[in-house]
Amino acid sequence: MREIRGDAKTVRSLLKGVKYSIDYYQREYNWREKNIQELVADLSGKFLEEYQPDHPRDKVAEYPHYFLGSIIISKKDNLNYIVDGQQRLTSLTLLLILLRNLQNGRKDQVNVDEMIVSEKFGQKSFNIYVEDRTACMEALYEGQPFDVTDCTESVQNLYQRYQDLEACFPEELCDNALPYFIDWLLENVHLVEITAYSDDDAYTIFETMNDRGLSLSNTEMLKGYLLANIDNTSKRISANDRWRERIRELNEAGKDVESDCFKAWLRSQYATKIRERKKGAKSEDFDRIGTEFHRWLHDARESIGLKQSSDFYRFIEIDFGFYSRQYLRLLEASHKSVDGLECVLYNAQNGFTLQYMLLLAPLRPSDKDEVVRRKLRIVSRFLDILLTWRLWNFRSIAYSTMQYSMFLIMRDIRGLDPEPLACKLYEILCKEKETFESNTSLRVHQQNRRSLHRVLARLTDYVEIQSGKTSRYIEYVKEGKERYEIEHIWADHHERHIDEFSQYADFAEYRNRIGGLLLLPKSFNASYGDLAYEEKLPHYNTQELNLLARSLHPQCYDHNSGFLRFVQDSGLPFKAHVQFKKKDLDERGALYLQLAKRIWTPEDLLREVDK
Repeated sequence: MREIRGDAKTVRSLLKGVKYSIDYYQREYNWREKNIQELVADLSGKFLEEYQPDHPRDKVAEYPHYFLGSIIISKKDNLNYIVDGQQRLTSLTLLLILLRNLQNGRKDQVNVDEMIVSEKFGQKSFNIYVEDRTACMEALYEGQPFDVTDCTESVQNLYQRYQDLEACFPEELCDNALPYFIDWLLENVHLVEITAYSDDDAYTIFETMNDRGLSLSNTEMLKGYLLANIDNTSKRISANDRWRERIRELNEAGKDVESDCFKAWLRSQYATKIRERKKGAKSEDFDRIGTEFHRWLHDARESIGLKQSSDFYRFIEIDFGFYSRQYLRLLEASHKSVDGLECVLYNAQNGFTLQYMLLLAPLRPSDKDEVVRRKLRIVSRFLDILLTWRLWNFRSIAYSTMQYSMFLIMRDIRGLDPEPLACKLYEILCKEKETFESNTSLRVHQQNRRSLHRVLARLTDYVEIQSGKTSRYIEYVKEGKERYEIEHIWADHHERHIDEFSQYADFAEYRNRIGGLLLLPKSFNASYGDLAYEEKLPHYNTQELNLLARSLHPQCYDHNSGFLRFVQDSGLPFKAHVQFKKKDLDERGALYLQLAKRIWTPEDLLREVDK
């Protein structure tokens, strides 16, 4: 083996002016939303432990450091090829691009460009260079949309993970704290770069680091501890068989499902405290379960009722069996529409991973299945309403933003029967100050495009279902060539609206308001999106099943019995619009607001228990 070098580097020293390449045979960029959320939560959490608004900028140098892991580089022909670490480096670059875009227009900008791109002979190129990703990276770098249709898996993941970063980046870091956080990220976050000077050596290092001395997982260590405390041999064998069966089912459901299930279950039933966000605060139940649940359970065994051999047996045979089944049920409902649990899917599509511990919190192993389903409907509907209200008011629903409030709610609803559960969550919603009424000028922008797309999908789907048609929600939110996109009723032509908007900025703000938006097939937008409203109107009428779009056209109100019955029974202010001026856009906005209030109504929680 030739020379091997190991250097501890900051993010700045690792990426500034240094080029990295990825060999063609390397695996795709395949991080998922969960990985991005964990990265952001870890970094922001560590930073916020120390940050105080009254600190001077140079105080950041004294903030705690954070180790982001190691990367392995093969040095060939003076080029750096990433053998291990492309997932982290690529995600880190996406985060830097987001931070660059968040700083637009600020006077206190921190220069992150040199960590993302470098220039040679007048040509800019990305510091992590992969040819087929360049066009997508350029679009993200410039804050422009990008069509990933027909792109590689890596490019599709790149684009999607950037959207995830936008969605989960903490709101509390976007204002005065932003330059402090960027300083900390560049100077106090470290990686170890291991450099070899041949591929063989690099892969030998990689294999050695990943294959030798396989350590037991948290669940394996937990299993050993629980079984060791069951005295009866036959019961120990039975519990072991049950454990293996449940673990197999969890592993078949996907990577990390096993550990995620334990974290959600144990937090939902036992976490009583959470770490305060201040310097020197210690980890509490909630935090320890998230990082070392096997050790936490050992320390907390008596307080959670594990005292005798029979308690340990029950914990595996009954508790683990029950909560793992419910977790798998929720996981299935988060990936496809399950009758009665549709809100679980809606919450999952908003990236709200905290929902699982809340959904499990009121459940008890003695609950009959209908009681379980009712509790799940109540909690998932509550979250659907709460999250939609926040998104409607431009509020973050990121993990770090919502963690503390969700912990408190989880603790308060633990073990409740359906009626007190519904009343408790209804009471919480009634205390919320920001609802649909508090923002009558909701508009689309780069950061909320995905969430607003889903809101429009719900509005569109609701009108169709109430008119007697089959739900098409999944069709409205799916990706691919036949996907639906947000359509602006007004094309981006200020000159057509100069009579009502003398300034382009005023026109653009109004054009983006929800009353001026529809969901239509991508092919429609490409063909007709630039036309004047009067020219587009006949084409809206061709969207036979999309009644929200068709309702703009007078013919939608002829011989359309299901829709007309819905309009009459609901009293909603539907009307045709032969022209679409500012007044018309306002009227459509008022209609959408009334639709939203019908779809997301707190009273639905009480209806679940007929109260």
